[in-house]
Amino acid sequence: MQKSLHTPGYRLFCKILRETRMDAEVSQTELAKRLGVGQDFVSKCERGVRRLDAVELREWCFALGVPFSEFVVELDRTLPKLKHRG
Repeated sequence: MQKSLHTPGYRLFCKILRETRMDAEVSQTELAKRLGVGQDFVSKCERGVRRLDAVELREWCFALGVPFSEFVVELDRTLPKLKHRG
C-alpha cells in the first residue's frame, strides 16, 4: 500500500477535510484556535503537506462539531474502492 501525501486518495481526503470545515462555516484561524495549533498547521493539513493520523482527525472533527463516524462514512463513500491483495 502506497503511503504518500501525493496519492489521489489522499488528495480527495484533503478536499473533504477542507469542505467539512467550510460547511461548518469555520475559518482556518478559528479551527486552529479550537485545536490549540497555529493556522499554518490547518493550512498544511488541508493542502496535504502534513498528514493527519486517526486521533488528530477525530480531534479535528470534534473541533468542527462533526461526528467522527460521519466524516469516516463520507470518506469511505467518496473514495474509490481498492482491491485487497491476498
